[in-house]
Amino acid sequence: MKSCFAVSLSLSFFVIRIFSTELKAIYVGHNCSNTALFTPNSTYESNLETLLSSLSTAAINSSNGFDSAAAGRSPPDRAYGLFLCRGDLSPRMCGDCVATGKVEILQKCPNQRVSVIWYAECMLRYSNQPIFSVMEREPYANASNTENAIDSTRFAQLLGEKLNDVATRASAGGSAKTVAVAQADFTNSKKLYTLAQCTPDLTASDCDTCLQFGISNLVQEKQGGKVVTPSCNVRYELYAFYYASLLPEPVPPPPAPITGRKVEKSNSTTTVIIAVSASVSAVLVISVLVLLIAKRDEAKDEVETESLRFKISEIRAATNFFSEGNKLGEGGFGKVYRGKLENGQDIAVKRLKGCSNQGLQQFKNEVTLLVRLQHKNLIKLLGYCLEEGERLLILEFAPNSSLEGFISDSIKCMLLTWERRFGIISGIARGLLYLHEDSHLRIIHRDLKPGNVLLDENMNPKITDFGMARLFVLDQSRANTAQIAGTFGFMAPEYVRHGEISVKTDVYSFGIVVLEIINGKKISNFNRSGTSEDLLDYAWKNWIKETPFRLIDPTLNGSSRSEMLRCIHIALLCAQENEARRPTMALVVLMLGSQNMTLPMPTRPAYLIDANGREMSTSSVHGSSPTLINKASMTAPYPR
Repeated sequence: MKSCFAVSLSLSFFVIRIFSTELKAIYVGHNCSNTALFTPNSTYESNLETLLSSLSTAAINSSNGFDSAAAGRSPPDRAYGLFLCRGDLSPRMCGDCVATGKVEILQKCPNQRVSVIWYAECMLRYSNQPIFSVMEREPYANASNTENAIDSTRFAQLLGEKLNDVATRASAGGSAKTVAVAQADFTNSKKLYTLAQCTPDLTASDCDTCLQFGISNLVQEKQGGKVVTPSCNVRYELYAFYYASLLPEPVPPPPAPITGRKVEKSNSTTTVIIAVSASVSAVLVISVLVLLIAKRDEAKDEVETESLRFKISEIRAATNFFSEGNKLGEGGFGKVYRGKLENGQDIAVKRLKGCSNQGLQQFKNEVTLLVRLQHKNLIKLLGYCLEEGERLLILEFAPNSSLEGFISDSIKCMLLTWERRFGIISGIARGLLYLHEDSHLRIIHRDLKPGNVLLDENMNPKITDFGMARLFVLDQSRANTAQIAGTFGFMAPEYVRHGEISVKTDVYSFGIVVLEIINGKKISNFNRSGTSEDLLDYAWKNWIKETPFRLIDPTLNGSSRSEMLRCIHIALLCAQENEARRPTMALVVLMLGSQNMTLPMPTRPAYLIDANGREMSTSSVHGSSPTLINKASMTAPYPR
């Protein structure tokens, strides 16, 4: 079959565009079938427009990045279509890509009844014949990097293993997204990343057949390559081209009671018997079933909530009645104590202050939601206690305490090698990405700082105090709520000035945390070092003077300077004054994982507010002194 076929082999295929409020789809190729045309203003054209609009809308609301639709009553004027987004894209990103395809496919394939267009992020196709559950390997497009892979023999072996691995797992399914990724160390500084994905409407056998076809047509001796077909795609690169934390993971089971604890359950069981005669309408039957399901789910949720509830006697015994010797720390939300349950499990207990008896059920519901947030870079919330006026949160215990404890101690800071510091930076970024884009609650932390980053036994970072503002807003009797909304030095200027909160406020805080990790000093200690500059101002001055290495902790001599420089670069991008120019955490994770990605130059950073409410002006690079401003007021936390 003759066709009009076009493929873009430009390097733009491999470049991730960074700063934009919406996804800019990277074009790969398209295919038009000249044998099937429609006339302008025809019924098919009208059906096609309806179809593409339907698919574009579905993409925005898609939970698995795939959907199909049809428009029109019967052939040959009935239009069939579907889209497939890369498995790691959020619904918003998927919707942006499909919306782009909706416009460009008609421009590239005018008057065509059968067309397909591919982007690095999605695929969109339509036909005048049914295409759902139909595996098609052709037409296909392939593209590759212009540079050859080094150590070609070893590279080919490793690539073959990983491609077969992802193809096997993608075709096996196991989730709503038939996608699999893998990564492996190729050299000391480079990793190999692979991805395979099929449209979820295919059988396992058809998916495997399609992926094996793609692998066989993949240029495998280059540093990157891709094959796209109407039903599947495979790709490999020497940089992270996907957001690993956004890929589907097995849904965690409901939190089980802590081993050794007793959960009191009712011994009574209610049995409902419904007799329905043949004359009862289907609507009534469905209504009754819906009510029963709702009651069942309500009872299930209640059992789950109660399974998370600890008795006050348990917590008092575990913490030795909240003794000072068991106290781990104190902050705006309250005090934290170390504890040990009867079964030997170590826990941390956050004793929230300023509590009342209002909103107890809402508080329990909110804790139940927060417990479901499962990520390796978030501290686990194990349960709660609401007795005798106490509001206690039971948390996973982190043996190495907080990151702040290392940064504030010159001796302990020496234990933070660059490899550990980079791992902490990357872990914090992944945890924030989960909170912002991948969790069902979509949480903005609002108070990210080293004191809210705990370290486990392997020095892996775990963000804590996420969702605290959500919990406290339920208790309207609590006084001085505004004081716990953030920490001076880490708060974005638009938050301090106007109370504006978005994911970009967390991005700003992340940038400051990264600078502290690299410099090895707290902001407060830096301000007392005898200079008029704050940490951010100092970093910016040395950046524009091309002396960024002055910022680096001198104990890190001999470490990877290029990786440190890249982290300083990313930190300054995160701390830019214009919040729209700050990257999302998804882009930060991508930038940290890809040494080959070209980063834009940072613009002027935002001012930093110190503990005394003073504005530390970035104009000090020109010799001027900091400007004093009035202490800014802050709005109370509110749910999004």
